[in-house]
Amino acid sequence: MLKDYILYIILGGIIIVNGLFAVRFFIDYWKHRREAKEEPGHPILICCSSFVLYFLSTFGVSDYALSTAFYRATKWVDDKKLPGTLNTQCVLPVAVMALAYINSIEVDILTLVLCIVSQTLGSYILPRFVVKFPIKIIRRVIGFGLLGATVLILLGKMNLLPIGGELTGLTGIKLWVTVVLFAVFGAMNTIGIGSYPVTMLTVYAMGLNPVIAFPIMMGACTFSVPVGSMEYVRLGQYARKITFISSFVGILGVLLAVFVVKSMNISMLQWLVAAILVYSGVTMLHQEYGRKKQQE
Repeated sequence: MLKDYILYIILGGIIIVNGLFAVRFFIDYWKHRREAKEEPGHPILICCSSFVLYFLSTFGVSDYALSTAFYRATKWVDDKKLPGTLNTQCVLPVAVMALAYINSIEVDILTLVLCIVSQTLGSYILPRFVVKFPIKIIRRVIGFGLLGATVLILLGKMNLLPIGGELTGLTGIKLWVTVVLFAVFGAMNTIGIGSYPVTMLTVYAMGLNPVIAFPIMMGACTFSVPVGSMEYVRLGQYARKITFISSFVGILGVLLAVFVVKSMNISMLQWLVAAILVYSGVTMLHQEYGRKKQQE
């Protein structure tokens, strides 16, 4: 069937793109293995943090935000190498997330392909336009939007508002609106605003089964992130020890979380989506208004 061939192409593309990153990374790590051992962070603590980080990330919690706060608190990564580390450490765990979700969760192949292509292209084409808007305004709008969306989800849970559904794919105007939004989400990733929460919100609002968000989110990220990460590896602007450990231990956290997500019913996933949107919205607004208060 055509659907199966397309699915194999997507899975093969994930393996090839991320395999290229893995080869470049491990060659670089081997060349600098002595320096890597001297980098900050005890291996056991890094193992524990990586497992928890990617367990939560598999549910849609932003690993970018969690890592930034944690690494600055522990001083394991200096600010110069932080952007590179945030990207390189997640490449292989996210690839496993994508392979697991795409291969095991039923989703309309056209919806999946268009969303992945749109977000990937958006991450390269749209940032030049998005950066013209003040990031603080973007963050505040998204933060309040996520909290407002949570209210709508809760109203739906109380049967006061029809929202959410069991669809596995989109057609017509809903599909193309979603495709356009995903291009914008790709640009958001590039300027440092995680796309997981808004992706989950869009999937939910369009009437799709909430679990559909996971293969789409991870599928889009696993094509765009490795390319930029290879440049960080080439420049050496990343924490090699953390990336090495996360590349293995993070995968274990991913596999456990994927099993949990696949075993959840729709009602539980709806509560999970609501919790993630509240967390993401509050965190984003707290950081933005906290930064404003410090400047004053």
